[in-house]
Amino acid sequence: MKLILAALFLAAALQAQEPAIQDGRFHGRRAWVMSNGLIQVSVLAGGGHIAEVRLLSNDPKASINPMRVPHYQTIDPHEYDPAKHDAIYGDNSGRWLMSGYMGHMLCFPSYGGPSEDEDRAGLGGHGEAPIVEWKKIKIESTPEAVTLWYGADLTKTNYRVERAITLAQGARSIRVREWVENLALYDRPINWMQHATFGPPFIEPGKTAMDVSATRGQVSPNRMGSLSLQPGSKVNWPNGTTSDGTPADLRVFQPKPKAGIYYTMRLDPARKEQFFTMYHPDYRVLIGYVFPAEDNLWLADWQENRNYMPRPWNGQVIARGIEFGSSPFDEGLRKSVERGSFLGTPAYRWIGARQRLGTEFTIVLAEIPEGFKGVKNLRVEHGAAVLQ
Repeated sequence: MKLILAALFLAAALQAQEPAIQDGRFHGRRAWVMSNGLIQVSVLAGGGHIAEVRLLSNDPKASINPMRVPHYQTIDPHEYDPAKHDAIYGDNSGRWLMSGYMGHMLCFPSYGGPSEDEDRAGLGGHGEAPIVEWKKIKIESTPEAVTLWYGADLTKTNYRVERAITLAQGARSIRVREWVENLALYDRPINWMQHATFGPPFIEPGKTAMDVSATRGQVSPNRMGSLSLQPGSKVNWPNGTTSDGTPADLRVFQPKPKAGIYYTMRLDPARKEQFFTMYHPDYRVLIGYVFPAEDNLWLADWQENRNYMPRPWNGQVIARGIEFGSSPFDEGLRKSVERGSFLGTPAYRWIGARQRLGTEFTIVLAEIPEGFKGVKNLRVEHGAAVLQ
């Protein structure tokens, strides 16, 4: 299998073009579109989301975008009309987030819903970063690679966030470097989570499978709606327990209709680099992420199969979101600080006064052969993705 995948990577490299970037639109939203002849990446100004990471292939089973793209109208922060938004989605700040994001978003400086005081003050779920306009800082372009630098000022919470996304010639991966800066004169606790959400047709209950460098964890004990896994039950990857008490294979999107789930896992502490991959057996594309273990202690698997979620979702959404970073549960910053730790591992992290912290992750695409069964390991070696 490794030889087959190597051959596919080599064939792709022969089709490589000089990487380029242009201003454009993606599903009606203002975007920066990057391409090197092998893959196309679309990055939204509104929220900074990575909305498209797609193979450029003549095979329709390989060229689908794994990222979740909503079927309903979404809203760009820089084109925000409060009256129009409230008429469509209601005035709740959580609905504002849900109506705007697609694909991969950054949850910062909090993860999960706001506290009651934060809600009254106008802060929404998953922090300020995913609901503000991100602006282009600069573009660096050579025949070998193109890099988009973009960022946003978080004026309500007094932070700045910045990213550099690099697409190299001949690569079917992108390298994302990310920085957060505390503009305050005092140390603060933070949640810092990456939230990669995948959607149909790539995501399908009972079919789409994940592999991950995880160990053990727990199903959230207090989720709303119909649940596919037993609340509060233990997870020993890839084994879990269904809502009716039978064993569950957690690799596969749980098939229970009109249900959802969220469970968290401690990533393997013996590794220096963590990974997860996702694929659908009826399609020819695999997407994977590689990221440093030091910055990412936790990974959560959130599944939504036409569950109860209110508007604008209206109980119609199918999605699988993989959330990795500093915290085990999407419970908000205050609750994660009060929790302190989980399974002997911190549930939040600190950023110092005027401190600037950085991390990175690599998103990988691979064309997989018929009969593909999964991934044993994914790593980055000398800047190149190595898939086993």
